[in-house]
Amino acid sequence: MKYRLLDKEEFVEMETEFIRFLATRSIPGPDWEKMKTSDPQRVNAYLEEFSDLVFEKILMGVEFLEMKLKDDLKVFRCGKDKIELIGLSVEGAKDIDFTTDQSSEEMMAKFKSSGAQLKLYQAEKPYKGNREKELFAMLEAGCLISKGALFATLEGLRNVK
Repeated sequence: MKYRLLDKEEFVEMETEFIRFLATRSIPGPDWEKMKTSDPQRVNAYLEEFSDLVFEKILMGVEFLEMKLKDDLKVFRCGKDKIELIGLSVEGAKDIDFTTDQSSEEMMAKFKSSGAQLKLYQAEKPYKGNREKELFAMLEAGCLISKGALFATLEGLRNVK
């Protein structure tokens, strides 16, 4: 198995796709039901294969990831051959929390009134191995897939001199 088995809720959400997956393998519903009791190892192999296909499709489409901690924000641009990081950390403010759901205007107002220091940092690196496996590990560690708006905002800040 390349990634992980989808959990029960994820399988429920993907029921239509899973039925199509079984159909491509010429396994109708009644046969699947019988297989679940008569050949659990084969059932598990199909579940693993389907899970890997789902994650592979999702990961191949990932362009941006975000990791929000209380006083640190990391955004990643996930290119084909390398991953770029732009981070923003807060020093000296206890009431600024990147994990709360606030607009950027609310966050800036809190920042201005707090006297805190913002530190913008950046890095980039080539993937160590398989791109999708690295991104999956990041998702499992708490990153979320994003559209890239926050990356663009921080990239704009980085370019202001």
